[in-house]
Amino acid sequence: MRAPTQHSITYMAGARPHGGCLTCKMHFRCLPRGLNERDTVRVEGLLQTRRQLKCGEYLYQAGDRCDTIYAVKTGCLKTHVCDEHGYEQVTGFQMAGDLLGMDGIGLRAHDFNLVALEDSEVCALPTARLDELPPELETIRRYLHEVMSGYIVRDHNAMIMLSKMRAEERLAAFLLDLSRRFAALGYSSSEFNLRMSREDIGSYLGIKIETVSRMFSQFQERKLIDVKNRHVCILDSVRLQRIIGRSLPSKQRRVG
Repeated sequence: MRAPTQHSITYMAGARPHGGCLTCKMHFRCLPRGLNERDTVRVEGLLQTRRQLKCGEYLYQAGDRCDTIYAVKTGCLKTHVCDEHGYEQVTGFQMAGDLLGMDGIGLRAHDFNLVALEDSEVCALPTARLDELPPELETIRRYLHEVMSGYIVRDHNAMIMLSKMRAEERLAAFLLDLSRRFAALGYSSSEFNLRMSREDIGSYLGIKIETVSRMFSQFQERKLIDVKNRHVCILDSVRLQRIIGRSLPSKQRRVG
């Protein structure tokens, strides 16, 4: 079953996102480090649109033609797939600075549905325009390949780790991963809001929503976290890491 099509996405052709890439605080995630001002402006000229999505709107759906790479400027989105019975399996959560749309570059069609979990904004770069890059900007293409490779490795490692973990280990790993991602964006690593529901978390981690709620309560009782609705404060990241460490080979464990 395909996700319901949404039509209220705002398209702003040729728009320079709030002053452009140079003033965007996410440019260090979307573009290679060391790119000078002149070349950054040249890359910005390839951007086709800035797209704004309301919470619940789809940027693309499985089977849609893949001809654009997106960079999340603000907000949070999720990827998911649906089987023939309409069952939804969440496959990931995307935050500011993440690059999207590379799942279908090879076959020219998207494998996943991508929907906004809150009001979000993305910048769009048509893949055809990558062919317009001059030789001196070949670094952009290499960077995109590196990012794609990094995402494949990250997803592969997540799949292996989750397959070996118990419920509490999966939730601990999920919270610490969010903590690291927020820190990489310059936000607090110990206090943040969850943009996804308990149901989404359970689908992603492969555990029932009742188990997710029970694990949150147990973590709070053990003073590992403090949680109020979707607001989470990590109180003891070292002990959370130790929970994960029990399921990892000794060479992968962190000393806490």
